[in-house]
Amino acid sequence: MSTSSARYVSTRGQAPETDFADALLRGIAPDGGLYMPAAWPTLSPSAWDATADYKSIALAAVAPFIGDALPAGALDRALDRLAAGFAHPAVTPLVELEPGLFVLELFHGPTAAFKDLAMQLVAALTDEALAASGERLTILTATSGDTGAAAVRAFAGAQSVDLVVLHPLDRVSPVQRKQMTTVQADNVLNLAVRGDFDDCQRLVKGLLAEESLRERGRLSSVNSINWARLAGQIPYYVSATAQLGGPATFVVPTGNFGDAFAGIAATKMGLPCNGFVAAVNQNDALARAINDGIYSRRPAVESGSVSMDVQAPSNFERLVYEATGRDGDRTRAVFETFARDGAVAFDPDLLAALRAAVSAVSVDEMETRAEIAHAYETWGRVVCPHTAVALAAARRVDRSTGPVVALSTAHPSKFGAFVSAVLGFEPEPAPVIAALGDQAERMTIIDGTMDAALAAVRAR
Repeated sequence: MSTSSARYVSTRGQAPETDFADALLRGIAPDGGLYMPAAWPTLSPSAWDATADYKSIALAAVAPFIGDALPAGALDRALDRLAAGFAHPAVTPLVELEPGLFVLELFHGPTAAFKDLAMQLVAALTDEALAASGERLTILTATSGDTGAAAVRAFAGAQSVDLVVLHPLDRVSPVQRKQMTTVQADNVLNLAVRGDFDDCQRLVKGLLAEESLRERGRLSSVNSINWARLAGQIPYYVSATAQLGGPATFVVPTGNFGDAFAGIAATKMGLPCNGFVAAVNQNDALARAINDGIYSRRPAVESGSVSMDVQAPSNFERLVYEATGRDGDRTRAVFETFARDGAVAFDPDLLAALRAAVSAVSVDEMETRAEIAHAYETWGRVVCPHTAVALAAARRVDRSTGPVVALSTAHPSKFGAFVSAVLGFEPEPAPVIAALGDQAERMTIIDGTMDAALAAVRAR
C-alpha cells in the first residue's frame, strides 16, 4: 500500500481507507459506496492565472489527488497524451455569446464529447497503475452514449485491460452507437441492453459485486462513479475561471451528476465560484430532489438529450455525503432506503445543505427544441440538445453577480437527426464523426437481467 498522503474513504463509511491507485482500479468501494478524498486538497490561486495553459492547470488540479500512488511522471505523461488528442490548442475554449453569457466548449476531443477529457486521462493513468502492479483489469461501464464512446476510444487495444460497455438498446444516438460498435478491438465487448440507462447502471453495479468474475483479475468501472473520472473533469472549471479572470456561475447539463460534482469539488479546493445550476431534461429526479426534498425513482423517458436520460444519478451520493458533513452512516441510510423503497425524503437540514451546494432546473423537450432554434437565430450557433438544455437554464440566471457559463458538452453532429428536425439542416459533421463512414458494427443484444449480463461477460 502506498504511503501517499492522498487517501480515499467510502461515502458509506464501511470500507478501509485506500490510495489513489487502488481507488482508480477498484472504481467502487467494497461497501457499495463511492470513493471520496479523505480531505480536500488546496488549489493554489496560480492555477487559475490567466496565463496558465490547460496542461499546467490540470497538473495543479489533479496531482494532489494522486500523491505518490503512481510512478513518477505518470500524470505528466497522461496529460501529454490527453492534449495530443484535442483539436483546439486551448483544449476547452470559452466563447462569449452575448454580454455575460458564455459557453465552455468541451467537445474538441477524439469522440467530440466532454467525456474525452476525463476518459483519456483515466486510460493513461490506468496503464501506468497496471504496469506498476503487473495486474490485469476488466472494466465494466454503463453508458447513455458518450461515456461508452469515450471509453472504447481510450481503452481499445490496451494490453492489460478488457472493456465491457453496456448501452440501452435504441436509446443512444446512431453516432454514439457507431463510435462504440465500429471499433474492432479484441479487448472490447459492446452489450446493447433491452432497457434504459438505469438498467445498464444497475447491471454494472451487480457485475462489479460478482466475485466469480474476479478470476481473471481486478474489476472496475470508468463510469463517473470512479473518482479518477471526476478528478479529470475538475481542470476545465479551473480553466474557465482562468479564461474569465474571475468567478462565474456554471450551468451544467447533467445526467449522472458527475460533471456537476466535479465543479463542486473544484470549489472545495478553493476555486472561486458564484454557484452551480444542474440542468436536467424531463428525467427530473435530481431537480425534484433539490426542489421538493424527495428523491424518488421513475422510469427514464426517452428524450433528444439522450445522455441525460437518467433517473437515479450515481454521483448524487457524493453530494449527499458532503451535505451530511461526511457522515457515512447517514449517507448509507439515505441510499439504502432509496434502493429499497424507490424514494426517500430529506430532513430540513440535509435539504438546506444540498440547496446551498447546487440549484436544479428541468428543461423539457419543447424548451430544448426552442433553445436550439434560439441559439441559431440569435448567435448563429448550432448546438446539441444537451447544450440547449444548459443554455435554456443559463438564460434564466441573473448575470448581475457575474458571468454565466453554460457547459457545451457535445458537438451537434453527434445528434444530427434531432438538430435537423429543428433547424431543417444537418449540422456540419465533426471530423472524427465524418471518419466513421459506413464501417461494420459489432455488438451483442441482451435482456436487462443479471443472468443475461453475466452470461455475456463469461462467454467473453
